[in-house]
Amino acid sequence: MTSLLPQALPPSTRRVILSRALAAAATIATPALGRAQSKAVRLVVSYPAGGGADLMARLIAPAFGAALGAPVEVENMPGDSGQKAAAHVAQAAPDGRTLLLDASSFAVNPSLFGKLPYDSDAAFSVLGVLAVFPNVLVCHPSFEASTVADLIRMAKAKPDEIAFASSGNGSAQHLAGALFEDLAQVSLKHVPYKGGGPALADVVAGKVPLFFANVASSREQLQSGKLRALAVTSRRRTKVLAQVPSMAEAGVPNYEVQEWNPVLAPSGISQPERQRLFEALNKALKAPEVVARVQALGGEVFPNATDGLAAGFIKSQQVQWRRVIAARKIKVD
Repeated sequence: MTSLLPQALPPSTRRVILSRALAAAATIATPALGRAQSKAVRLVVSYPAGGGADLMARLIAPAFGAALGAPVEVENMPGDSGQKAAAHVAQAAPDGRTLLLDASSFAVNPSLFGKLPYDSDAAFSVLGVLAVFPNVLVCHPSFEASTVADLIRMAKAKPDEIAFASSGNGSAQHLAGALFEDLAQVSLKHVPYKGGGPALADVVAGKVPLFFANVASSREQLQSGKLRALAVTSRRRTKVLAQVPSMAEAGVPNYEVQEWNPVLAPSGISQPERQRLFEALNKALKAPEVVARVQALGGEVFPNATDGLAAGFIKSQQVQWRRVIAARKIKVD
């Protein structure tokens, strides 16, 4: 390539001028490249700000964005038990710029509602599950049962008399109770509330004896003695309630109920883009601050290292809740 610099200039001067010209060219090119790499990703959350799904979205977004090299913006789109956000993302362009962060209701809705505005199996590509969080079966301190075995004996002696509260028909707490009834072969009295807060408050007040509570939201009442824990709903104990047995230890083998948050992209996303998102999400879940926060909330980061594991987990959850909803004839309001 022929130089455009005058040959009469001394070599040292020519080198300085050429260096400055190259630096200027790089300065012009870099912003355009930065703009291409930093186009924001929308993480659409299916539940309101302040809830568990929102908490997880805002926890993962910084580390996810750092791994992607692009900002991740959290956008809450609550409505219809997660259906509003899911329908929105299902219809979005499959370019990796619009993702869904849902809750465990994603596996429940196909069986709970007659018709969804999207096909749960065909409309999405599963990128991963963030973490799993057990619930804890709590009771008022005055409740007669000291163990799950006591509760089962009492429930068999008094069918449909011992009550448990939930945040509404078809809610996670309702389904946790329904699965307990199914596996323990007992019949409890379901008392639905309009939200987990009012339900928990009435259990603390002694108006309803039982509640399948979120570990994080009930820890303060458990530590103060306002509530008593009978069992956690995971297959093994959780570190933050290490003294509380798992439901299997307490006498109900095969019982497992956990809350979890999947991240999904619209189907049709290209394999390279999907792989890029999968790897970035997996990297974000290994960030020390993410792992520490999940553990502090009583959960465990989901092992997404093997691609397809999350999709298999979601499918197994759909099968479980389809059976329970049909067996217990659960309907929404």
